[in-house]
Amino acid sequence: MNKTDLAREWFEIAETDLHTAAYLFENMHPRPLEIICYHCQQSVEKALKGFLINNETEPPKIHDLEKLCQMCAKFNLSFETIRETCRKLTDYAASTRYPSLVEIEKVDAVFALREAERVYTFCADLIPELRLSDQEPDNEAPSN
Repeated sequence: MNKTDLAREWFEIAETDLHTAAYLFENMHPRPLEIICYHCQQSVEKALKGFLINNETEPPKIHDLEKLCQMCAKFNLSFETIRETCRKLTDYAASTRYPSLVEIEKVDAVFALREAERVYTFCADLIPELRLSDQEPDNEAPSN
């Protein structure tokens, strides 16, 4: 498998995490805020790792989005613009999966959803090969 195909797989999973978070936010009541924030963190993690893979760098098996962002910045300095967001989203990797004293509120989930979408798009836009696949016809669309 070439680097673009592997990166595309990472971005597809990242997109699924993002869609899952949005679906849970819109459709579950009460909202599982911790799980929503977790899926947002996971989406960003996979997008950053997909970017690294596309740049022929094996991503480390870590959940620290700020460190992953720093690695990405070695290939494109514009990653510095999302570094603070990555730092904030990192907390959702572990604190949302285990009982803790951290209380997640609706405002946290809104922030996580908005910023995960922004980081996902930011990363994907830096890989032109990924945009080409978006232009392929949808096989599930009905033909006339």
